[in-house]
Amino acid sequence: MVTTDDRDNPIRHFRSDSPSRKMAGTSKEHRLSQHVYATLQTLSCSLVEGLYLREADSMQELLCTPSQHRTDILAWICSSICPSLSKKLSSLRSKDPNSLSQGLAVFGQEMMLCRTDDLDLITGRACPLRQLCFLEQLLTLVPGSVGPSGDSRAEGEGLLKELFCPEALPHLTHALTPTLTPWPSDIRGARKGQRSLPSRPRGEEVAGVTALLESTHTALKQLHDQCVFLRGEEASPSRFSVCALRVAVSDLTQMMSVFSRVYDTDFRSYCCRDPPSLRSHTHIFSTVHRLLTACNTELEVLRQVSEVSVCLSGTVNEVHSDPCYWSHGHKHTLSTQLEDLTKRYTEFLSLHHG
Repeated sequence: MVTTDDRDNPIRHFRSDSPSRKMAGTSKEHRLSQHVYATLQTLSCSLVEGLYLREADSMQELLCTPSQHRTDILAWICSSICPSLSKKLSSLRSKDPNSLSQGLAVFGQEMMLCRTDDLDLITGRACPLRQLCFLEQLLTLVPGSVGPSGDSRAEGEGLLKELFCPEALPHLTHALTPTLTPWPSDIRGARKGQRSLPSRPRGEEVAGVTALLESTHTALKQLHDQCVFLRGEEASPSRFSVCALRVAVSDLTQMMSVFSRVYDTDFRSYCCRDPPSLRSHTHIFSTVHRLLTACNTELEVLRQVSEVSVCLSGTVNEVHSDPCYWSHGHKHTLSTQLEDLTKRYTEFLSLHHG
């Protein structure tokens, strides 16, 4: 049972595991909890020293339960990634805990790992799996950390060796010296030592360059007005930093390595196959499609005719059954009115013929 003092002191609360807890399973949350906790110990995080947690449930409770201790651990990880952030987080902590959470969310957005409105992820109220993945991604950016798949620097060296291997050298050479050069014809001629266009007087050339610079300046100004993320740079922190670039390069490296493995194991055999041969009876499908379209049109016409017929039948029944004709102070149906008129006409004829 946890007392009030234990709740106020998170280190006492996580000091040791209760013997009544069950053995932790092999779920993904437990594996991530063990990996994140072990990484914090490897990085000599002072906030996990003296906890002596052995079960994955206790580690997950420490890392995924809203508490000041968990917020301090998250702030320590962010400060380890960017040491200049430590003073800013200290000032935010002295002002308001909500300001600290907002500052951590802004840093997570700079790392392209969350949004500024993901406060549940920062405060520990999101699902445990999402919190653990977020912490694991942050820990991979701490200098000296080792990712779940090994040393990232070794993976980068392996990727460079694969890119600069003799088999890939022709592709790199073709990329550096493309057959279709992107330079315009006049610049291409100047690079080769010859001008494809006749030389113009100096004054015309200066006027042309000036007009080009003015049009470029106007286009850049319009582009700046359209780019929302370039506005208010003083009010909002910069979204482009070295840490964000490192995250993007790391993600690109992982995606390229995964694609290389998938291509070698699954796609290479399909890419080497001959293209399929098309048969000459493809007009049959167009004919069948045209006939089916005509059939659908006729069925739609029949359906509309049936609906109109039902509507007319209902209208006729309403005319014959609804009493909407006045006679002698009362409403009568059409059939009653016709019978009464026929009866009166017959009596009138009998009186005159009689």
